[in-house]
Amino acid sequence: MSAEAVRNLRAEKVRRIFERFDSNADGGLNREEMAALVVAVNPRVKFSEEQISAILDEVFRTYSDYIDQPAGLTLHGLLRTYNDGAGDVDRDFDALSLSLPHSPAPSSHSATSVGATAFSTADDPCTSSVVDTSFPQRRASAAPWTSSSPNHGIAFESTWPLLDDLEILIKRLRSKQIHKSGRRDNSNNSNNDFDSFSEAGWSREIDRAERRIHWDQAGADYSIFVKELGALRGRADAAGRDEAFDAHMAFGRSLYERHLFRDGLTCFRRACELLPTDVRPHFRAGTALYALGRHGEAKEEFLLALEAAEASGNQWALLLPQIHVNLGISLEGEGMVLNACEHYREAAILCPTHFRALKLLGSALFGVGEYRAAEKALEEAVFLRPDYADAHCDLGSSLHAMGDDDRAIQEFQKAIDLKPSHVDALYNLGGLYMDAGRFARASEMYTRVLAVRPNSWRAQLNKAVALLGAGESEDAKKSLKEAFKMTKRMEVYDAIAHLKMLQKKRKHGKGSGSEVDGEGEFLVVEPSKFKRIGRKTTLRQDLSSALEIRSFQRLTRLDHCDIEHLKKEMSETNVPLSYSGGGAPVKSIRKAGLEMILQKLLHFLQAETFQGSVKAINEKILSIMDASGSSRVDLGMFFAVIAPICSGLTDTRKRVAFEALLWRQTNESRGTLVSRSDAIAYIKLMRAVYIPSCGVSDIMELHGESDPDPSMISFGEFLEIFSDQDWGFGILSTLVKLERGDRIRHGKHSCSICQYPIIGSRFREARQCFSLCNRCYSEGKVPSAFKQDEYRFKEYGSEAEAIKDKCKCFNLNLKSSEIDP
Repeated sequence: MSAEAVRNLRAEKVRRIFERFDSNADGGLNREEMAALVVAVNPRVKFSEEQISAILDEVFRTYSDYIDQPAGLTLHGLLRTYNDGAGDVDRDFDALSLSLPHSPAPSSHSATSVGATAFSTADDPCTSSVVDTSFPQRRASAAPWTSSSPNHGIAFESTWPLLDDLEILIKRLRSKQIHKSGRRDNSNNSNNDFDSFSEAGWSREIDRAERRIHWDQAGADYSIFVKELGALRGRADAAGRDEAFDAHMAFGRSLYERHLFRDGLTCFRRACELLPTDVRPHFRAGTALYALGRHGEAKEEFLLALEAAEASGNQWALLLPQIHVNLGISLEGEGMVLNACEHYREAAILCPTHFRALKLLGSALFGVGEYRAAEKALEEAVFLRPDYADAHCDLGSSLHAMGDDDRAIQEFQKAIDLKPSHVDALYNLGGLYMDAGRFARASEMYTRVLAVRPNSWRAQLNKAVALLGAGESEDAKKSLKEAFKMTKRMEVYDAIAHLKMLQKKRKHGKGSGSEVDGEGEFLVVEPSKFKRIGRKTTLRQDLSSALEIRSFQRLTRLDHCDIEHLKKEMSETNVPLSYSGGGAPVKSIRKAGLEMILQKLLHFLQAETFQGSVKAINEKILSIMDASGSSRVDLGMFFAVIAPICSGLTDTRKRVAFEALLWRQTNESRGTLVSRSDAIAYIKLMRAVYIPSCGVSDIMELHGESDPDPSMISFGEFLEIFSDQDWGFGILSTLVKLERGDRIRHGKHSCSICQYPIIGSRFREARQCFSLCNRCYSEGKVPSAFKQDEYRFKEYGSEAEAIKDKCKCFNLNLKSSEIDP
């Protein structure tokens, strides 16, 4: 009988087994039908309900790509389980007493079969509605990936002996290292807590990299292994090019599966040299590089794989979604989340049932603050895969960010029900309870996190805060000390200092209509009651807005971005004009492209910090500039918006903002003039972004600037508009004062409200002589013990100024002209 006839016969047997148990004829085996199949093909094995449930969980998780909701495991999926070695088709066929046309009924056997063995994961993220009978027989002892498929497999018989020799080398190395270390070989032990990690977005290939086998690569045993592996690779190179390629790919896969990533990478790189235009070695090299933490190189390999796949027509259509997914993951590793979203979205378009791509898309969108879009993608992911705990967890986070706490609790609870030790769901649910003021429940959640991750200092610190909120001061103190033992981070030290201060100075009881914080009670006074002594004292409202901008500066790290670098980037960036269908063409750019420019400007940031910076910029600036949701922004206007909050001389920042408006103009002959309408639009945007509470539209209409003005203005005229205190961006001077005051200390002076040492400007009340920090002054807080009709403050930028201006507080005779409202 020919090989093709054998495969067809095998597929026919699987089809008859499938039809036998598809009792409702819906084209899928649900859990009940699959359980009946497992029991029927193992007549002498007595399975408990727990064993059956565990087997079915493994089947439906491993072959989730072949699940047709709500029917169950498809015929193609059942065939794949047999091809992966999960069972023996012939024995199962005989055990069920089935027969083919013109063949005698076989006798039953007692061999353990489908469901009673471990399952391997499938590589293809997409499924086909046509049963593929082209899978050839493979060795019973071989790894599942060796079976032929569109993505991988062994094509030449000459590769098998080489692979067998490699397996011997790996086993020898493993046994020697285990013998030397005296530890047990638990590499295949399933009783670990890896499932308690939230899936960070890795594909099947990359996700396995987290389940590490730790090899000692510094000893003599490993050196001998590398030498013997080199000899084996030399034997492979002695064959023809195609056979050598096949052997090196097999070597790389086997080494990767054993977490010998560096050696596997060497083999994949050799395969790339043999067939540079083949997709597979670049794809595999990318996964190995990512496992080694070399995210930038992994990205380059995935880009090469993507280029090769797109150039080869439909040959690699099934692998394309996975390439996009892994490319997105490697981009996230570099902090490039907006770019990652592009590839996750493309993967979901190519394969609409790719629930992993949808989950990753939703998680990435959440990471950049686009919560509505994240909710939609994550809801689609859990619809396709209801038992996807990580997707439920991230959906809960998105709902909480949008204020829908009731639904968020339900989603977090679903994730915990699916994975009781799901750390992220427990931790995030604790945070939700904290925000809601349910401190006892929050403490319970953090306690459960610590039961799984005893060394999580963040959970320990948050538990302390929750206990403090619940009034358990002693237990909170113990948790703080434990957190400080785990890490010496400054935030833990500050939390301990704050707790000591509260314990020392907290007063019992609250006055009516007042709040208690730190030393005692305070009142929040309306702005009209705050007067200032001298025009150098900052207005309370201006300080409040400037503090918010300063916080944004620090969060994005734009205060560390030199304005000269921004100017250089603007001169070197060449952006073509684009037409939006209405109005003049502009130099617009996709958000993903803007993220790459930001990476150059903020090159000094680590990936995680850069991701936080992009999220803040997206939420505060890009969400306003891209109100239509087109994912494109006016690059020149963006440069102009961030220029005033970069580091550098104040005049230079204003100049670069003006030059950005010049740069964005389509008519280059205008030279050194910008249109007044562009300048007004820019000021309106600046106030909408940085001072959103000022009612920008009303202010512009009041000044007669609501209609476009075709006239041109110079830099001097632009400065007049920009520096206007009432409707321009005159607040920049207050922001610069805050920047310069970051390192100013005022001796032993502490804020009378928050009790912290005053950093930056100190605001002293003239009559009662109490002092306030920037934050408490901007919020209008005064000690309730000093209640009066109005308060007069003078600002001191340094202790030297205070000494110079020192006078007796109760004998001041100030002229009315010195008091500014």
